[in-house]
Amino acid sequence: MNSDPLTDPTQDEWLIDDDVAEITAAQEPWRILIVDDDVDVHVVTKFSLRNVTFKGRPLIFFHAYSGKEGLSLMRTTPDVALVLLDVVMETDHAGLILARQIRGELGNQVARIVLRTGQSGQALEQSVIVDYDINDYRTKSDLTTQKLFTTVISSLRSYDSILTATRSQDALKIALAKIKELRAALDQHTVLSVTDEEGNMVHVNDQFCALSHYPREELMGKNHRFLISAHHSKEFLQTMWDSLKQGTTWQGDLQYRARDGSLFWLTTSIIPVLNPQGKPYHYLAIYSAITEQKPPGQAA
Repeated sequence: MNSDPLTDPTQDEWLIDDDVAEITAAQEPWRILIVDDDVDVHVVTKFSLRNVTFKGRPLIFFHAYSGKEGLSLMRTTPDVALVLLDVVMETDHAGLILARQIRGELGNQVARIVLRTGQSGQALEQSVIVDYDINDYRTKSDLTTQKLFTTVISSLRSYDSILTATRSQDALKIALAKIKELRAALDQHTVLSVTDEEGNMVHVNDQFCALSHYPREELMGKNHRFLISAHHSKEFLQTMWDSLKQGTTWQGDLQYRARDGSLFWLTTSIIPVLNPQGKPYHYLAIYSAITEQKPPGQAA
């Protein structure tokens, strides 16, 4: 006589631990961690979500039966997108303790957490939802297949958005660090300035101040165009700016007006610095003085 997988613990494995073997060709499945001391909940949850995909990626399930096991899996399993977390397990607050450990001890602010409880009358303090960034809170009896599907998809969408934003921020930090290193090196030998995406100056070095006769504090926040003389037409400057906004490096000679009204020419290279989306968010300008070689009245 065959054993009943719902009542015989030795038969559970084929239901809840075969995910890695099932998914062989799929790329980067969404990792779902089910933390619940009721084996049936694991079985039903996995069965309900067996055919679910999001953005063309399937789900892969990991299973823990206590808060301690859940914490261990969160330590060792990378990129868990969603934790379906029972509140009451080895203790009445085991799930809440694990939620706090995920956010605090592990420092994981990206994984989405959905709390589930089998006690319909149990109330959860609003502070817990806010402090632990709980994505949803449901009673198990309320989580029909359709509602579970909706909850999982909304959680994965939220996780994907947060992960994308986090990666963009990390890439931005790396880019800014590189700019800082490059600027420090160039500061020693070159005339340079840095503007934001609107062309407003956020940095000038000492050599630039010496050439323009402006103190640094008078230049910060001002648009770079106010230094360019009227020698250049609006059409010429607009063409230059349009090229830069497309992410293209611009090179050419520009005539500038110093603070005392004197005019001087600079061979100028303006390099767009791109964000992770490929859009300029800073412009690094490197100059070489050519006043002696190019008379102020010469056309650009």
